[in-house]
Amino acid sequence: MSGQANLKVRLYVILLVAISLIVEPGLQARLQTVAPQRTGHLFPPENLGLLESPDRAAWQKPDQIMDALGVADGSKAADIGAGAGWFTIQLARRVGPNGVVYAEDVQRQMLEAIRRRVSREGLQNVQAVFGTDTEPNLPKGALDAILMVDVYSEVEQPVTFLRNLAVALKPNGRIGIVNFKPGQGGPGPSSNANEGARVDSAAVETDARAAGLRLLARENLPFQYLIVLGK
Repeated sequence: MSGQANLKVRLYVILLVAISLIVEPGLQARLQTVAPQRTGHLFPPENLGLLESPDRAAWQKPDQIMDALGVADGSKAADIGAGAGWFTIQLARRVGPNGVVYAEDVQRQMLEAIRRRVSREGLQNVQAVFGTDTEPNLPKGALDAILMVDVYSEVEQPVTFLRNLAVALKPNGRIGIVNFKPGQGGPGPSSNANEGARVDSAAVETDARAAGLRLLARENLPFQYLIVLGK
């Protein structure tokens, strides 16, 4: 390389360094003003209306699900990732005034929506519970049934979460996990548009075994599957 060409390269490098010294502080200032964003796939509260289709009971089969979990009058049950409380209400009506339903969610907006709904329905047997990514904060050894409907894909540490759910079960208690079948149509999320929103049942069963749980039953629903687990 000639001396003149070498001089041009050096000048170019010096110019780049000078530009970076000017731009970088401004970039850092902008970054510091941006609030940290959650990277999970939580359902947005502003879209709760999408969960309330008038035909939901027809295709989700809540009675079949609750029968498989042994939910009856006087049962103590939990609705995990309860959202706006559609299934919470189903459970509350089934367990009656002698039972209790814990409506758990990690978003306070959801819990507020549930409290309003329960008040409108005049139900006295529902308790809203604020959980975390790994801890549902349920009473230990107290529950007959725990239900997770269409929220499994939102759990970042499923094995840990399942272990903590099991702690809340009575000895013969059951955990029910409902998810949309991969690749199927119907009212559920699009497999292409919502990566990971549909979870294969084999993956859930693998997580369950790692969490020390047993597969008790499988139920086939129109667009979903139900896996029933126990200790």
